Amino acid sequence: MAALALLAMLPVAARAQAPVVPRVHAPYNAPGHEAAVFWFGRVTSQENYADVRLGYFDDRLYVHLSIMDRRLWFDTTPSPADLIDWDAISLYLSADPTSPLDGSYRFDAQFSFPGDRTGYQAAYRWQAGAWSPAAVAFETATGLSGDPNTSRDGRGWTIVTYVPFASLGLDGPPPQGTLWRIALVLHDRDDSAGTPIAKQVWPAGMSSTSPATWAELSLGALPGYTPPDANPGGVVTIRHGQNGAIVPDADVGGSSICGAPAAPGFFDAWGSLNWAGKEFLNVQNLGHISEWPCFSKYYVTFPLGLVPADKVILSARLTLYQNGNAGERETPGPTPSLIQVSTVAASWQEGTVTWNNGPPAMENIATTWVPPLDGVPPWPGVARHWDVSGAVAAAYASGSPVRLAVYSPAWDFHSGRYFFSSDISGIEGRPTLTVTWGEPAAQIAKVADRAGADRGEAVAYTLGFRGTGDALVMTDTLPSGVDWVGDLAASGTVVQPVYDAGSRRITWQGSPAQGQLVQITYSVVVNAWGQQRLTNTAELSDGQGGSSVASVTVLANPNRCFLPLVVRQR
Repeated sequence: MAALALLAMLPVAARAQAPVVPRVHAPYNAPGHEAAVFWFGRVTSQENYADVRLGYFDDRLYVHLSIMDRRLWFDTTPSPADLIDWDAISLYLSADPTSPLDGSYRFDAQFSFPGDRTGYQAAYRWQAGAWSPAAVAFETATGLSGDPNTSRDGRGWTIVTYVPFASLGLDGPPPQGTLWRIALVLHDRDDSAGTPIAKQVWPAGMSSTSPATWAELSLGALPGYTPPDANPGGVVTIRHGQNGAIVPDADVGGSSICGAPAAPGFFDAWGSLNWAGKEFLNVQNLGHISEWPCFSKYYVTFPLGLVPADKVILSARLTLYQNGNAGERETPGPTPSLIQVSTVAASWQEGTVTWNNGPPAMENIATTWVPPLDGVPPWPGVARHWDVSGAVAAAYASGSPVRLAVYSPAWDFHSGRYFFSSDISGIEGRPTLTVTWGEPAAQIAKVADRAGADRGEAVAYTLGFRGTGDALVMTDTLPSGVDWVGDLAASGTVVQPVYDAGSRRITWQGSPAQGQLVQITYSVVVNAWGQQRLTNTAELSDGQGGSSVASVTVLANPNRCFLPLVVRQR
């Protein structure tokens, strides 16, 4: 058992773990233009798409959807049973990340116009094997761009759902870092007859009765990255055309010309526009759904083959060079935009990627405020930076490139920010990934098979460490109060340790491969009289100034209490 515990203490490689399902980090006390943003669906004449903004305050969670929908239909005489037969959403929440369905919630909300929301929303809770109506208070508000309940095309509708924490049985906001489950379903209706239209779901493949298929909702700050111990290494700069690197990138959506080739109808062609080869790109979002032809997001993929193998990622920074922005001659002019970087899991091709087939976000990992520019900056533009260390570490550990999407929850008009792409002729202005790496540092762990032993009893020790590819030296000096037994052994290496009786020291030297587990075992017998603490410390050195120590303390001749104790009255 000691060896198993030791193995758990020694990771094969320090790595940032990529989520298995999408993960959204909802910022605390953030208005809509600072929310987490993600997306799902497609823009066509028969399908809907939604931008989703998500955050929370002291008293409530909010989920805001901007829905690109050609025809708007709502029920003038709504009932809970048919809410989702019209333009509507279903929001699923579970406060238990281990995914049991019991206690999960579903909030249905139908679009309506004008603003009276009476009868257009209903709450449910999973109980006794079914979604049962529940008296759970929540609020919704909707907006639109178009003429509802007609055959005339519009642009879409919006809905924000407020779920009070008190409605979920909480006294206030959950602690930051709390992990919930969340999912969304987008319902659509395009005529009075209710011709069936396929639902759009997020995440893909979600089941309403399986929270394990829902996304993870993390309440609080974006994920940080703490690199493992490492010795100094080097820095690699990755950008298209430098040292043979191929860095595909593309913006999708309206780009900088608001999807002009798809005008005036937009729904038939806008979602399939491809802007491959453009020398600059646009990142833009707006609060009013009527402006969605100007929405634009950006994809970029960086290969990591220039980072040497078997290293430790210490940090990584994405740099985009800003060369302009929308609305620079307008009054009022543009305001700063919070631009967000998310990871994506799927690959894509620059010549074919579009708004409709671009991969969805897996996890929002970084944000940076990008202010507008007053004029044209000198070459290569103004550098804007995002910390993407965790994403790069996870991709590097898995042997894959790091795939990123850049988007914004910006609200105001003229939110577009222009950056140079990988296709710009001057290499200095191209999107850049700067990776700082280190050599794996030696780490050792040590356990004993008992916490206390009487005089004459044996104590077995297990030491373990993983190879770094470099020469390592391990020493372990026995404390006074114990006698050497002589059962010294090693596994995972052909080099055996030695014991020097004069110095009472165990020594091992070797160069195990990166990640190779070496375990050393030995026993001692306690010879101490009286109660005392027997502590010995093992040290692992890598010859480059790095070292790791591990100590174990065993109590000699401890006081013992044997149960049961029986007290009798005399």
